Amino acid sequence: MTPSFPQGLLSDDALPRYVQVAARLWADITARGAKAGDRLPSERSLAIRYEVSRDTLRAALAELANRGLLESAAARGWFVTKEDQVVTPAAGHTVEGFADYALKHGLATRSRVLESATRPATVNEAETLRIGPGTALFEMRRLRFLDGLVVVLEHNRVPLSLCPRLASTDFTTASLYATLRSADPPQLPRVADYQVGARQPEAAERELLEIDDGTPVLVAEQLTFNQDRRPLELTMQVYRGDRYRFRASITD
Repeated sequence: MTPSFPQGLLSDDALPRYVQVAARLWADITARGAKAGDRLPSERSLAIRYEVSRDTLRAALAELANRGLLESAAARGWFVTKEDQVVTPAAGHTVEGFADYALKHGLATRSRVLESATRPATVNEAETLRIGPGTALFEMRRLRFLDGLVVVLEHNRVPLSLCPRLASTDFTTASLYATLRSADPPQLPRVADYQVGARQPEAAERELLEIDDGTPVLVAEQLTFNQDRRPLELTMQVYRGDRYRFRASITD
């Protein structure tokens, strides 16, 4: 299998570092004739080989795992996936983040963090995320921009135990999904429950989204699940209606 990696605006150097490393690693794996079930060198050895941090290396490994090319086994390391386990995500059953979308379409993205904190989960959040009430929850609100234009106001909530590093990451520049993919163990966004509706913006939303006319907003609520079908992230996104289009595939 030859994975299709996204292309940068000008060259491979425009891609995120972990994507570059993932492409190089998979090229090395295939060039050496690795077979399904073969074990990769240690993360430390790979990080030294590709001259990257362990976090970047783990994000690259998670990227390949997300594409069904590698798998990890607790305390045993990383392995080339067995042929009968390779998964090609079906239409309508893949989850991509805002930064993933921007990269795929060659758009410049920017974020303004309005709030970032750790707090106890409410009863409703705990029920949705299948955690205990009061469990530590990472919460973040951001404004997201594409090519300099504000597009969406985003509210993310993630159980902190799945990726403790969330609390110390600067999401002005970092990608939430890339950070989750580089967690130990990796947290891979696999599928999501998604619903969207239209309404008029509230006063604060109107100001943040720079709406000065009758433009409505589209409100999307998404519950994302990881590779173990465990709730990973609860998100509410408020989009400017004139800068967002929802498209989906309906499958049986």
